[in-house]
Amino acid sequence: MEDNPPAARLALEQLVENMETAQRESLPLCQDCGYITVLAEVGQGVQFDGLLVAAIQAGVIAGYERGHLRRSVIHHALSGRSEPETKDPAKVYVELVPGDTLRLTVMPKGGGSDNACRLQMLSPTSSEDQIVDFIVGSVAETGVNACPPLIVGVALGYSFDSVAFAAKRVLLRDLDEPNADPRARALEERLQVEINQLGIGPAGLGGTTTALGVAVDIGPTHMACLPAAVNISCNQLRSAAGTL
Repeated sequence: MEDNPPAARLALEQLVENMETAQRESLPLCQDCGYITVLAEVGQGVQFDGLLVAAIQAGVIAGYERGHLRRSVIHHALSGRSEPETKDPAKVYVELVPGDTLRLTVMPKGGGSDNACRLQMLSPTSSEDQIVDFIVGSVAETGVNACPPLIVGVALGYSFDSVAFAAKRVLLRDLDEPNADPRARALEERLQVEINQLGIGPAGLGGTTTALGVAVDIGPTHMACLPAAVNISCNQLRSAAGTL
């Protein structure tokens, strides 16, 4: 923090104060409660009385109403910006897992940080330097508009339609825990250094605190492909999970 200019240090202090106030008063950290993503890990021994996804959507709607939250998700992307979606406001991913429990992970993510995300089908022969250039360049291009300091999720591999989700999912990883993949861990360390050298800083006011953390997921892919996705989160990365 000492390497940030006075205005940037003040911005960091205000962010901390905002988080403390939100926790104390049970208020949202930000007025944009985002697009809700729900990960449902369903034990193969679980039976439901009714439709799981419909129940999750109803729970999200009830949460908006009880919490007096702003409904940021609109009904139709091309029919104006004022009509909220009242039936299916969340994106729900369902995964079957062993066991007889249901685990739900809820992740709201604001529109400003989603606008900063990028996806590119890189050449399968891309070097690490070229991969890093794409990721760091994406942050340099869009990060100032995503309420820095940032948390940066990166996914490499998978397929065009799944790499973006992998880059969002990896944001749920506890950044205090070392990445189990040594190559991904080394890439995280390099990316954090190079992103912080961009000088964007807190609230775009300069300094060395541009990325609070970087999480990298490297998965399988077709030998002819190298999908790469950068999912940028603002400093107010929020999630909650529970098991039934």
